[in-house]
Amino acid sequence: MRNHNKKMWLFSILLFCSCVLRAEKFVFTTIWTPQAEFAGYYVAKEKGFYKEAGLDVVIQYPSLTSSVHHRIESDECDAGMFSIMSAIDIIASGTPLVNIFQTSMNSSYLIVSRWGKNPLTQKRDRLAIYMSEPNYLSFIMDRQMKMNFEYVFFTGNINVFLSGGIDAMTVVSFNEYLLLKQAGFEMSEESIFRFKDNGYNIQENGVYVKREYYNTHRDQVRRFAEASKKGWDWAYNHQEEALDIVMKYVRDAHVQTNRVIQKMMLEEIFRLQVDADSGRREYRVRPEMVQKASRLMKEFGMIEREVTYGELMGK
Repeated sequence: MRNHNKKMWLFSILLFCSCVLRAEKFVFTTIWTPQAEFAGYYVAKEKGFYKEAGLDVVIQYPSLTSSVHHRIESDECDAGMFSIMSAIDIIASGTPLVNIFQTSMNSSYLIVSRWGKNPLTQKRDRLAIYMSEPNYLSFIMDRQMKMNFEYVFFTGNINVFLSGGIDAMTVVSFNEYLLLKQAGFEMSEESIFRFKDNGYNIQENGVYVKREYYNTHRDQVRRFAEASKKGWDWAYNHQEEALDIVMKYVRDAHVQTNRVIQKMMLEEIFRLQVDADSGRREYRVRPEMVQKASRLMKEFGMIEREVTYGELMGK
């Protein structure tokens, strides 16, 4: 019996070593610094789901001098995180990308009034928008509704809003909106314009690779997607433990935040992952949203040609 146990132990060690030796390096750049928005990927790495899939996944972050777009364009990473509208823009500009994994099923974008007004009554007012990524929906809504906003660019800090330096701000429901709530800023439903509920529900972040990479590494990207889904499902079913993992990444990167706001963010991320029609977390790109986003972007001069769902999915 002792010899049998020893053989089994040796076999397990050899199997583990063989998996480690076979692991293929896969560099993935997120869209922002460490936070609960990426919980499923952290879980997949920390729980060994990527390793089980034969992958050595390295999670990187963009910087002010090296965006995720730059990194994937220059082959500094194998995969990058983009919103569907950003991906459409990049593809239409001549860099073919393929979606390999989708988390967002709904738009998180909101416009919040500083003065408690209906944002649709604030024509020609100062609207703060993100500096780090083109705010396609705000520009489209502005032109369609003839709002004529005066744009003020910001990097994610809510202080300019709280100080009254602007009249309204475009935020996402899983980040700045939560910071405003935590700061005690009172927001009535009338003072919020929700893009999702006003005809602009376009999915946001997913993971993309260059088409050339996709064509030569299809099995690898399939394994990454399956392990990532496993990570997200585990995170949903073990939310406090997932938060422990998120906070480890946050602390290692010296990000100034707290567990309360990260818990709120994770809950909102899970809500945004639920498809409005099926009521399930589906991890898929919806063809009609790609068509709508592409049509709007073409109509308002953001791209010169429409990008199809099949093109986005590498078909």
